[in-house]
Amino acid sequence: MRVQFILSEIAQGLRRNLSMTVSVILVTFVSLTFVGSAALLQLQIGKMKDDWYDKVEVSVFLCPQNSSEPTCASGEVTDEQRADIRTALDAPEIAPFVEHVYEETKEQAFAAFQEQFADQFWASAATADDMNSSYRIKLTDPQKYQVVADVVSGRPGVEEVQDQRRLFDKLFLVLNRATLLAGGLAAVMLLAAVLLITTTIRLSALSRRRETGIMKLVGASTIFIQLPFMLEGALAATVGALLAVGGLWLGVEYLVTDWLGASVGWIPYVSTADVLAVAPALVAVAILLAAISSLVTLSRYTKV
Repeated sequence: MRVQFILSEIAQGLRRNLSMTVSVILVTFVSLTFVGSAALLQLQIGKMKDDWYDKVEVSVFLCPQNSSEPTCASGEVTDEQRADIRTALDAPEIAPFVEHVYEETKEQAFAAFQEQFADQFWASAATADDMNSSYRIKLTDPQKYQVVADVVSGRPGVEEVQDQRRLFDKLFLVLNRATLLAGGLAAVMLLAAVLLITTTIRLSALSRRRETGIMKLVGASTIFIQLPFMLEGALAATVGALLAVGGLWLGVEYLVTDWLGASVGWIPYVSTADVLAVAPALVAVAILLAAISSLVTLSRYTKV
């Protein structure tokens, strides 16, 4: 009997404040979509770091002819300078950080250049003498790339030392800032959702002042009076959260997996499984917001 009464009160409240309920659903949907997007973006960054950092190499480009770098003042790298660089990489204190050293000659670099830019008209003007010979250093621990880079930087015969992690870090910095932006927008929208839920419950409580007054007179408990209002807010917020999960699932399935995955296949992307992993947290956030809003509002309007 009590369950039937509570359900009838919920249905009555939702019917009386239908427009406000729809507004709560939509605002919760938008805000939790931003929250979910920020979470998925962080998962995406984590996947990319795990995959790309394991492939980080330090590239040591040796002096070609006519380089303007101070370390190339004596001209093209000599055999003695090349041996000195290799000795530094094989030193006992550096060896634990180096998994393997690959040597690329000017001819090999020229062949790779021609293969990569074969369709560019200006590539035909280049020759093998324009290329840099280099060492490609595979690291045992990508986190220690700076140790290896510092050892060879500034040595005679070294024109440039390029560590790929710096390039990745710039990309991840941009993605992290995008996450912060999404998180900021989500915080604003969540605040709007809380205010809307509070307003909806307040209107519902005011429209049923007569019924709640009678319930107080007959000795109904506070929780029994407040429960229908709390469930109204929780129901609307949960529907909004489920819509957000559905929107994120569709976005990942069709935009990320089908479109981006088919276009740029070498990047490890988030999947619909990640969306489902985030879904319980989004629903929990929605219910928590509704519960807080309900308790704050109902303590004033329906207290026994």
